[in-house]
Amino acid sequence: MAEPLKNLYNEAFFELLIQDFQIHHPLFSSTSFRAIIFDKAWPDRELKDRMRHISLSLHQLLKLSFPDAMALFKKVIAEREGFSLERMFFPDYVEVFGQDHLELSLNALAHFTPYASSEFAIRPFIIRYPTQVLKKMLEWADAKNFHLRRLASEGCRPRLPWAMALPDLKKDPNPILPILEKLKADETDYVRRSVANNLNDIAKDNPAITLELAEKWYGKSKNLDWVVKHACRSLLKQGNTRALILFGFQEPSAIRVSKLGVDRNSVNIGEEFTFEFELNNTSKDQSKLRLEYIIDFVKKSGKTSPKVFQITENTYVPGVHQFAKKQSFKDLTTRKHYPGLHCLRIVVNGAEKASISFQLK
Repeated sequence: MAEPLKNLYNEAFFELLIQDFQIHHPLFSSTSFRAIIFDKAWPDRELKDRMRHISLSLHQLLKLSFPDAMALFKKVIAEREGFSLERMFFPDYVEVFGQDHLELSLNALAHFTPYASSEFAIRPFIIRYPTQVLKKMLEWADAKNFHLRRLASEGCRPRLPWAMALPDLKKDPNPILPILEKLKADETDYVRRSVANNLNDIAKDNPAITLELAEKWYGKSKNLDWVVKHACRSLLKQGNTRALILFGFQEPSAIRVSKLGVDRNSVNIGEEFTFEFELNNTSKDQSKLRLEYIIDFVKKSGKTSPKVFQITENTYVPGVHQFAKKQSFKDLTTRKHYPGLHCLRIVVNGAEKASISFQLK
């Protein structure tokens, strides 16, 4: 099993951090810092809670004004080259203590993001100072450093995972669009992926806006086509007709799915099973098809929640085509399985074509 991310904050990390602080702040007390950090709750804290705890502990120990803290932190973070997730407490400190220092905070977040992304920390500033912050992010979209260009897009995602939502931008994402326009053809995949994810967020509340941009951008270049396709992934999973047409998927009325079956009707949590089906293209022409399956997983409450899995995207000539697929029911960090009656559904170009039920024990 993978090591929990929270364990990035290990003894070796803190030893180096203490050394870096002592270079620029000789009175920094290793003993006091460790005593504050490793409190009774430390073992049970998860990653983001540990980041916040480090921010609060530094504030408690240093007793510096915000401007003085930023002057020190900029020197300390630069002691180690490269990007590292565990240093995200630097921008987190800005989020907690910099709300009344807008210009200084934005400058600090821009400085920190190449070392540890400021995508979470900037969001309270967007909520409190939307016009000023989005104007600054539009400037960052022209920055030489690709980490800062990515922050311009990633920080204003309306539904950024693990972060607070941006209600006003969920309602009206138009202020974001000039940023995405600047970055849509960025030379760095890291930035282009962020643009696609931002548009995918927008599609969940304002699908027409994402589709309008997708139709405008599609066909311009290979990289931009990838951005558009990735931005429309949720719409494609939903079977959005406009999105399907954009990528050449025909209306699937001539497609039949039959002989859907599983190798066993009951499977234990932790095991896997195989399901098979036949797809029949009854038209006279070949068809471009997006094949997916949905499993309605039973939740702890007993209700079900659908999860979409892609099988393939391909072009199929008239006639019958055979498919077989394995599905694992091992518990994951992102999904825990519960016993009960589950349903498996085959979807072609957004239309459900067949289903079968099975027991998970």
